[in-house]
Amino acid sequence: MRRKDREVTSIDEIMEILARCKVCRLGLADHGKPYVVPVNFGAQLEDGQICIYIHGAKAGRKLDILRENPLICVEADCGHRLLEGEIACAHSYAYESVIGFGKAEVLQGHQEKAKGLEAIHRNVTGKRFAYTPEQTETVAVLRVALEEASGKRRA
Repeated sequence: MRRKDREVTSIDEIMEILARCKVCRLGLADHGKPYVVPVNFGAQLEDGQICIYIHGAKAGRKLDILRENPLICVEADCGHRLLEGEIACAHSYAYESVIGFGKAEVLQGHQEKAKGLEAIHRNVTGKRFAYTPEQTETVAVLRVALEEASGKRRA
């Protein structure tokens, strides 16, 4: 990272940034072509590893790509604020961001899917819900255990 003064290395601080973000972008490789898609998500620590949960339709381009190549890049950013300068090139921007790399897995079974949906809804709504097997059967839930994660902040 070029700007070491903005780097966030603490896993707790990275988790705090992720809790403030409501949308992340998934970077996928579709037969050598980049494909980026914004999604709602949830994040939680599991045995000291950041896990990102995403839900969506049970069929579609995202799942087709991940079945061929489950390697994924996740990016989330928030806290956007213009920092005005006296001249055009003196303007800047405040932000917080996280970038992580991992392997996506499509969860199977009611309990695993419900765990992922709980993480997503907690992040997006701040509320807790119960899920029936009929509800979890209607969606695909992905889990991405991040093998690498880094944060960056401009206050």
